[in-house]
Amino acid sequence: MRLGYTIVYVPDVPAALDFYVRAFGMEIGFLHESGQFGTLATGETTLAFTSHELGAEAVPPYTPLDPDQPPAGFEVTLISDDVDGSFRRAVDAGARPLTEPHDEPWGQRASYVRDPFGTLVGIASPMST
Repeated sequence: MRLGYTIVYVPDVPAALDFYVRAFGMEIGFLHESGQFGTLATGETTLAFTSHELGAEAVPPYTPLDPDQPPAGFEVTLISDDVDGSFRRAVDAGARPLTEPHDEPWGQRASYVRDPFGTLVGIASPMST
């Protein structure tokens, strides 16, 4: 078994794709004509977005993320060779800054933002082996 993709449920799939393009420089991989499902081209693992409507149909009972509440207990981590620049770009695109770029004890540089839809996004340097 392997991880194929992560799906984030959002109120507006095209708006989420647009935000991730502007904030993180990703490219849209696919957007269904209904606007209810889309993906980003992110490498081996796909980051996908599905509407709250489809989420509620697929997984009842369903509770959407609330950007005004504390983050849920998961994050999407994006790897960057320039954590500081990526953090600034994300904030300039509308992400809410949570933790400024800093060095972790294990040698990784990391920061945290929340996207406009409530998802916790880590921005981190590659892990050294």
